[in-house]
Amino acid sequence: MKGFSTLLGTTWCGNTEFKWGERTYIMGVLNLSPNSFSGDGLGGDVGAAVAEAELLAEEGADIIDIGGESTHPSASPLTAAEELRLVIPVIERLAGRLKVPLSIDTYKSEVARRAVAAGAAMINDVWGLKKDPTLAEVAAAEEVPLVLVQNQRDTPYGDFLSDLLADLRRSMTLALGIGVEWHNIICDPGVGFGKTVEQNLEVVRCLRELTVLGRPILLGTSRKFMVDLPPDQRVEATAATVALGIANGADMVRVHEVAQMARVARMSDAVVRPRQVRG
Repeated sequence: MKGFSTLLGTTWCGNTEFKWGERTYIMGVLNLSPNSFSGDGLGGDVGAAVAEAELLAEEGADIIDIGGESTHPSASPLTAAEELRLVIPVIERLAGRLKVPLSIDTYKSEVARRAVAAGAAMINDVWGLKKDPTLAEVAAAEEVPLVLVQNQRDTPYGDFLSDLLADLRRSMTLALGIGVEWHNIICDPGVGFGKTVEQNLEVVRCLRELTVLGRPILLGTSRKFMVDLPPDQRVEATAATVALGIANGADMVRVHEVAQMARVARMSDAVVRPRQVRG
C-alpha cells in the first residue's frame, strides 16, 4: 500500500527485528523522573519500575523507553550522575529479564554509554544531538538505533513544516557523519517539544510530509497538552492522535497506556495496512 512500503528496511534492536511497514510498533513509556509532567514518574523505586516494565511488555509493548529526566520545560535538568542513579539499576534488572528490548531516553552521551553497557539497545535523544553531539558516537560504536527528536524549544519557527524537516535533516546528517548507520536512524517530529498546541496538531495532520526523510517515523503524542484536560484524562485524545498518526505514516508510537493504544494501533493497521495485518 502506498506510503507503507517495506522500503524503509529493517532495524535490529538487540535481538528484536523491526520490519518497518509491516505494522505499527508500540514503545511503552517507563518514566523514572520524580517530577514527570504526566504524574507517572516512579523516582528511585526500582521494584515498582521493574513491575511496571513487565506489565508494559505483557500489555503489548514492542520496546520500553526508560527515562530519568523530565522533559517538561519547567523541570530542572538532572546531572548525568543523578540520571544514572535512576536509570542504571532498572536497566540492569530488566536486561535479559524481558523479551522486549529497552531504550534509554537521554540526551547525555555519558548516560547513553552506561545505559547501553547495562543492556539498553536503543537511544532516544529528545534534543536530536543539539545538546550533546557525541551521543551519536555511542550509537555508532555500539551499533544501536538512534531516535532523533526534533526539538526547537529555544528557536522560533519561520515556515513550520519546512523548518521542522530541515532541522531533522541536520540531525540526520550529523549522525551519519559521525558513523551512525542509515538503517539505525529513526525520526521523531517532537510533539510537545518547543511547539504550540496548534503546531503539535499540525505535526499529526501533516505527518506524511516527513516520509520524504526516508526513515521510520516515531510519534509521541501520549498525554501531551493537545486538549485542555489533566494528563490522566487524555487517553481518548491520545487514541485519536495515535490512529490519525498511523493513518498518516507513523511507524512507531510512544505511549503510556500500552494495552489501549496497542488495540488502537492494531485496528488502525487493519484499515491502512490491509495486506500486512492478519487475524
